[in-house]
Amino acid sequence: MEIKILGTGCTKCQKLAEAAAEAAKVHNLDFQISKVTDIAQIMDYGVMSTPALVVDEQVVMSGRLASVEEIVALLKPYAKF
Repeated sequence: MEIKILGTGCTKCQKLAEAAAEAAKVHNLDFQISKVTDIAQIMDYGVMSTPALVVDEQVVMSGRLASVEEIVALLKPYAKF
């Protein structure tokens, strides 16, 4: 599973990356997290407000910080058990 955090590297972006990693571990997923900080690349996803969470090239959340529990629920449809 590929998880991307879209944002400029602010504190919220960092916390979203940490929460996403923790949520992926809850499901014992094989995952990679990368950060996209380039504004042009972020806009290519259609995201106008960061931080944003992208899972397997699908934007699943943007414009706010999510809890680990919420991210667990967002990742569930992408998990291959």
